[in-house]
Amino acid sequence: MNRVVVALRAASCPITAASARAYASHHATTSQPSHLIRRFSARSPLFSELATTDARVKGLGKEIADEYASLRDRYEVPKYPVVLAHGLLGFSELRLAGPYLPSIHYWRGIKDALTANRAEIITTSVPPTSSIEKRAAKLAEDIEAQARGRSVNIVAHSMGGLDARYMISRLKPDNVRVKSLVTVATPHHGSPFADYLIDGIPPHHLARLYELWERVTGWEPSAFAQLTTRYMKEEFNPQTPDDPEVRYLSYGAMVKHKPPLLSPFRHSHRIIEEREGPNDGLVSVESSKWGTYKGTLLGVNHLDLINWSNRVRFTMQKWMGNPPSFNAVAFYLDIGDMLAKEGL
Repeated sequence: MNRVVVALRAASCPITAASARAYASHHATTSQPSHLIRRFSARSPLFSELATTDARVKGLGKEIADEYASLRDRYEVPKYPVVLAHGLLGFSELRLAGPYLPSIHYWRGIKDALTANRAEIITTSVPPTSSIEKRAAKLAEDIEAQARGRSVNIVAHSMGGLDARYMISRLKPDNVRVKSLVTVATPHHGSPFADYLIDGIPPHHLARLYELWERVTGWEPSAFAQLTTRYMKEEFNPQTPDDPEVRYLSYGAMVKHKPPLLSPFRHSHRIIEEREGPNDGLVSVESSKWGTYKGTLLGVNHLDLINWSNRVRFTMQKWMGNPPSFNAVAFYLDIGDMLAKEGL
């Protein structure tokens, strides 16, 4: 029970790996009564007010409204290590002020919660905006160094799923054996917003922007053009077949209403909705589907999926008696539980 408490603490506030370990160690022999575990209360399905003929709810597969609103008392542990693969502009751990300020984690509280539940977790760090080919090569290198020949499950957010697919299908590293790939809001069929940006800029201006990006950030900008629907349809997907020895599973997500005025997803959501329908602000539900589609998380945006939710918004929702219906930590613990039950 103590491990689940640690996981919940990770969901509700930023914690470091050290604090999670300390908490788990302190309570290692303490039995926690169920009534002491804090929970996010569930609420009614998000789409109860929509007609079943509403175009926005078509093609969603299983609709997941509040299944991950709260933590369960127990989650089974995967047999194989779980690799967490980040998306575009991502990282494993970021330190902006050396030892003076806490580090920032891409998988905010998620790795700590999975570790507290006794799962072995491998985090990877690939070039933030490099090509899929270079990102996949670094992904393979990181897995090989940490898995040491053992089989692994990969759980990937956003572009991380494309890196993993390329690594599995095209690179086929000798010392990396992948049992399953679970993708979360990965643009398997590209992004209409990438189309909008790339096609709307004259080629000579685009070249200058790429040059400026690399000069300012130090990062190669090849990833952006590879996220277009054209590239994914005509080049990447035909040349990157699935490995029959690997289980492919996927999740998508969509926001319920138009993002607020100051949301970073307001413009991108509109563009994608006009062209592909329901989306999480960056990736459409349709583009998220690959392998066995496990369902669509309702009322969840692209950053909510990695626990980078707007804390002010969530706090206001709680005060108004309308608590959040999605807990990212509960979601990833459930993925681990699912893998365990599949013998993976």
